[in-house]
Amino acid sequence: MTAQSSKTVLSLDSEAVFSLKDGINFKKSPDDGKCYIIYKDNGELKACKNQCKHQGGLFIKDIEDLDGRTVRCTKHYWKLNVSTMQYVNPPDSFTQDELDVVMTDEGGLQLVEVIVWDPWLADPQDPQELQEGEVTVSTARHTHPRLDRCEAFPSGQNWLIPEKCIFSYPTLKSLSATRPDVPIYVGDTSRPVFWMLEKRQVQLTNINVVPFGIWQNIDEHLRFMILKDEVHPELDTCIIVEYKGHMILNTVDCTRPNYGRLPHNVDLMMSDFAGGASGFPMTFSGGKYTESWKADFIKNERKKLMNYKAQLVKSLQPKIYCPFAGYFVEAHPSDRYIKETNTKNKAEELNALIKKSAPGITTWTPKPGAVLDLALALMSPSRKAITDPPSGTNIYKDSWDFDLYVDELNRAITAEIFKHKSWIQFYYIWAGFKNYNLVVRVIETDEDFIPIDNGYNYLVDFMDLSFPTQRPTREHPYEEIKNRIGVMRHVVKNGLLWDDLYIGFQNRLSREPDVYHHRFWNHFQTELPVTGPDWDLFLQQVPSYQRSAEPQGIQTESGSASILS
Repeated sequence: MTAQSSKTVLSLDSEAVFSLKDGINFKKSPDDGKCYIIYKDNGELKACKNQCKHQGGLFIKDIEDLDGRTVRCTKHYWKLNVSTMQYVNPPDSFTQDELDVVMTDEGGLQLVEVIVWDPWLADPQDPQELQEGEVTVSTARHTHPRLDRCEAFPSGQNWLIPEKCIFSYPTLKSLSATRPDVPIYVGDTSRPVFWMLEKRQVQLTNINVVPFGIWQNIDEHLRFMILKDEVHPELDTCIIVEYKGHMILNTVDCTRPNYGRLPHNVDLMMSDFAGGASGFPMTFSGGKYTESWKADFIKNERKKLMNYKAQLVKSLQPKIYCPFAGYFVEAHPSDRYIKETNTKNKAEELNALIKKSAPGITTWTPKPGAVLDLALALMSPSRKAITDPPSGTNIYKDSWDFDLYVDELNRAITAEIFKHKSWIQFYYIWAGFKNYNLVVRVIETDEDFIPIDNGYNYLVDFMDLSFPTQRPTREHPYEEIKNRIGVMRHVVKNGLLWDDLYIGFQNRLSREPDVYHHRFWNHFQTELPVTGPDWDLFLQQVPSYQRSAEPQGIQTESGSASILS
């Protein structure tokens, strides 16, 4: 569907146009309060939304910019050069979408946004009356609401409606043992969603890859549509489920779904709310990353997220809103520091904020065991639409089976490949990232991030993909990454994405200067080869790789050569 329309988002009269100064101008629409940036250079004008592409933050003037061309995001301090519409921190990352600048005959101007056709408007369905008990929504797990239909599916089947499955491979393996033919639908992301299934011995036989933005009909009443995330198109999606003309929108953990355009007035909207899912800034040290700075940043970040979610819900005007996917907890004892510092928003507080700014929207705070009857909720926002959980139901689990996951990680520590230090060269050649001015030191540590005696501690120079014993003399950015040994070796051995390290709080980082290297992290978090390293071939070729890597050596924390051979 390629049809487009346009919308004037801001109008300035001739006097306001005349008053525009050279450089950056911030403007707010008096109609809806949305903000825009106009850049003027020798009479030429460029314009964009005042909204960071990363996570929707507001730009302000960058006080470090002496040329008057750069703005800084208030959320994560990303920087945008408005004269080129290129992000300069992180470098080599995103391009800002421009608005068309149209001059009027009277000397005024209009900022015009080109709008791609909203795909959910295709083949519209008139809402039909729902019966009590016909559609219910409940909690399946932290990121998975569950939609049940009373009669539509045989054998009492139900729908999980996350925007992406956050099942671990041990969980998927358990699922495949009981229901290998369970129907699973995933978006056609640039990286296949289940790219590791065969290697991890998960036998799921009914995975269906569907295109973005097209209705997928299950039967005459039920259909769904998966939408792509603009910021992370390789792995993030959101979903719209429609039953008898009633839409349910789930945007959980999707940064910027469908270029920020979402359906209005859906019957039920669900989104994340808690914050704290990534490693930033809890896993960082050095420079400004003191404990007090982290505490202030986290407090302010959670407040910004809360206000952003409330504003988004207010603008989309769903009939019912449900904050979801915020009940995770850093349960393992080794993550106690993260648990103590990584404070999160509360669903009740977000719902209270929404009720204050948009009292016409019904809010529901889901809890394990609670059930929302969609028909009753749409009829009247009363308590009878919600069945509360049994008395004494816990929000969080009392215990966890850590061994199921930790044992799998730790098995990688003694893998044969790590007896030969040339695995480092073999691995990073396989990873395929080079010609980038960045030097990284990687250190293997214990659970408390203390370097392990005789563990690997090495440098990688990504300019020429070399492995020097000392940092090069040329000017270069530098990062030090301490990784828990079990997780790091598990990731390396299986050719996994580095999300397992960063999102899982499994490392500690410092960097000089304090710049996010988007190209580096994007490659190792999303663009590693789908086929893992051929370690069988490596072991066959160990002597030749050993000789090629030997002159450069691997350094331990003290600077002496590692005794691992």
